[in-house]
Amino acid sequence: MVQFGAPPTGRQETGDAVPRPREPVPVESDRDRPTVVLPYVGTPTSSRTRSLRVWMMSLPVDLLAYLAPLAYTQESWKGVVAGAVATVTLFALGGLYRGRRHISFLDELPTLCGRLLAAAAMVAIVGALRHDSVSAADKLLRTIAVSALLVIVGRLVTRQIAILARRRRWVEHSAIVLGGGPVAIEVARLLRRYPEYGLRFTGFVDVASTEHVLRDSMPLIGHLDDLETLIRLVECDVVLIADIDCTDATLLRIARLPAMLDCDLWMVPRLREFHSDGGIPDHIGAIPVVRVHRSSLSGPRWWVKRASDIVAASIALVVLGPVMLLCALAVLIEGGPGIFFRQQRIGRYGKPFHLVKFRSMRPSTATEAQTTWSIADDPRVGPVGRFLRRTSLDELPQLWNILRGDMTIVGPRPERPFFVDQFSADYPDYAMRHRVPVGLTGLAQVSGLRGDTPISDRARFDNYYIENWSLWLDVKVVIRTLSEVFRARGR
Repeated sequence: MVQFGAPPTGRQETGDAVPRPREPVPVESDRDRPTVVLPYVGTPTSSRTRSLRVWMMSLPVDLLAYLAPLAYTQESWKGVVAGAVATVTLFALGGLYRGRRHISFLDELPTLCGRLLAAAAMVAIVGALRHDSVSAADKLLRTIAVSALLVIVGRLVTRQIAILARRRRWVEHSAIVLGGGPVAIEVARLLRRYPEYGLRFTGFVDVASTEHVLRDSMPLIGHLDDLETLIRLVECDVVLIADIDCTDATLLRIARLPAMLDCDLWMVPRLREFHSDGGIPDHIGAIPVVRVHRSSLSGPRWWVKRASDIVAASIALVVLGPVMLLCALAVLIEGGPGIFFRQQRIGRYGKPFHLVKFRSMRPSTATEAQTTWSIADDPRVGPVGRFLRRTSLDELPQLWNILRGDMTIVGPRPERPFFVDQFSADYPDYAMRHRVPVGLTGLAQVSGLRGDTPISDRARFDNYYIENWSLWLDVKVVIRTLSEVFRARGR
């Protein structure tokens, strides 16, 4: 358990200095476990602005500025509305609604103007195709020019308001810095001195094997193994990776922690002297920082995926109903009653559920069904069962699992509890697959990782899918799955 120490008496210094930390004091608890008193790092005041994002002010202002000319003229209103939608879309794709540490209108101006011109060109082309009148096109372009100018002015105003809100600490987000070296100390100093970066420095977190000497510039609040607990205690919004002395594999494991999903992740590039040509560069002082993009299937993204699963599974059940009926009759004729095979599998967050398939053989015992890895060459599999497995038609009843919410169409392969425990112990990344629901098909399966293939490769592909999810990626996996089915390249 971790507690915060009481605030120090007297007046705190401001400027470059960081509040003097208290030594960690072990306190005996009721369970005879040491309680570490964390150094005082200021009152957590950022909780009230925790949910605020940059687009909440920029997006409405951009729309109002673009649509403002409609207040005095309704001519070409359709073109203006279309231009507003195109502009906002291009701004989003260009990263103009993402949070930045260094706010600068001049840094954004080239991208801003380029996106405005592109949106105007798109609207002008469509308008020219629909109207043969030169005067109508001229009026539309004049109105769009006024809209673009107002958007630029609105951007300048919103940026100044954002900087003022940060400097007055009306809007700030608590930040933990991973590391304890010179770069981490310099980042912490800059955050404390310059509130316009929008971060309230909470403390350092470093690996336990590194020796630290607590001094004025280095309030170590805990070790890397305690990061999840510390994130909750300090109401952390941002985790900034500096010069922490650990392997990339350890950092990857940290980035995948459940508590990290609610935090923005930034990092100082190791080769920070070299910058990327993509996007608008960002920095804290003279130290470049980049935001780490982590796709997570939560919030609106999860509901989009779930809605697409329900629609696709419902249509598939209707369209493939006759095929499923023929499969059921074939199984009944070959093996008698009991056409479905139910088996316990592990789903999202380790929750067990019963998966449904067409039976391809009868296992001798329940233990055999739970612990036998593959039955591809089992002589008990008859011709019908072998055909169903090769064409993957035995998987069709899982559409019902998808409608129930046990599974999704595209996701990691559902596995039995016996093998989940075994693989999770042998491969640390395997358990991370269960951040999302298991799937009827998946990126690993369509990439050839079926049957007796390395579990480490499967886990790597599944985690890549989770961290790079998009609706188009699901579509690509489904198309490749249909190709595998038609070529009968199943198990």
